[in-house]
Amino acid sequence: MYAIIEDSGSQMKVQQGDVFEIDLRDAKADDEITFDHVLLVGPDEGDAVIGTPYVNGAAVTAKVLCEKKGEKLQIIKYKRRKGYKRKVGHRQPYLTVEVTGITQS
Repeated sequence: MYAIIEDSGSQMKVQQGDVFEIDLRDAKADDEITFDHVLLVGPDEGDAVIGTPYVNGAAVTAKVLCEKKGEKLQIIKYKRRKGYKRKVGHRQPYLTVEVTGITQS
């Protein structure tokens, strides 16, 4: 069984046992997170249930594995012939989660 969920403006296709990263929120390691914005639930064989916009009664539960930072991004601003240069670095924090179950009622 698989599901397409929406979290923080992005959509992901997940199955049980998948490990993926989401935006940081107030959760510690071994906490349980429930995603209730499920757009589609599909079995391994047969027809999928498509929500309008969300599937009623469907939820995806996930276990928080760890908190980590993403790759370093460098933001550079430059205007030619003006003597203007700015360089700023940034590392986005993420939560790594593992899907433990997909339910549909």
